[in-house]
Amino acid sequence: MPDMEHWPTGRLLSTAARLVEHAWNERLVRIGVTHAGVIALGVLESQGPMTQARLAQIVRVQAQTMGKTLSRLEAHGHVTRVRNDLDRRSHMVSITPQGLEALQEAHDIERTLTEGQELMSSELRGQLRNLIRELGNPRWQLAVDVPGLPIPVVAPEEIEAIAAPAGPVGDESRNPGVEAEK
Repeated sequence: MPDMEHWPTGRLLSTAARLVEHAWNERLVRIGVTHAGVIALGVLESQGPMTQARLAQIVRVQAQTMGKTLSRLEAHGHVTRVRNDLDRRSHMVSITPQGLEALQEAHDIERTLTEGQELMSSELRGQLRNLIRELGNPRWQLAVDVPGLPIPVVAPEEIEAIAAPAGPVGDESRNPGVEAEK
């Protein structure tokens, strides 16, 4: 194993994030979702049906990337896409009952992924939230330009609220970050 004692903090953070993401995705594969899919399902559950382009805006990915995520979710029966009556060029995306079940299972998997470890410490979680806000604010203030849609600017707090599962007050077990599917 490499000598991590001399690694810069950024490298430690990015390596740890990738390893957590991989461990989570390894467990999610059995229910037919990825991390990106969980985020998309969470938005659809909390905000209801919407276009693929709007969903991509909210989770801060390209519409094409969201299309790949939705294709995987649709193949597993977690979402449906139907032609948008208001704009025949787009589709409305909705979460299915199977998608709701998968989302609940994903939340359970995430809670148990690091349970009992130091990753759950409120101090570390607070530091990570502060870092995300500090580095993310300038990026998240930029709007994503999708032709034909108004350009909303979504605050990081709104993104966190959208991605958070319904749960007990103070339950901060969700990771609002999204990594594009490969």
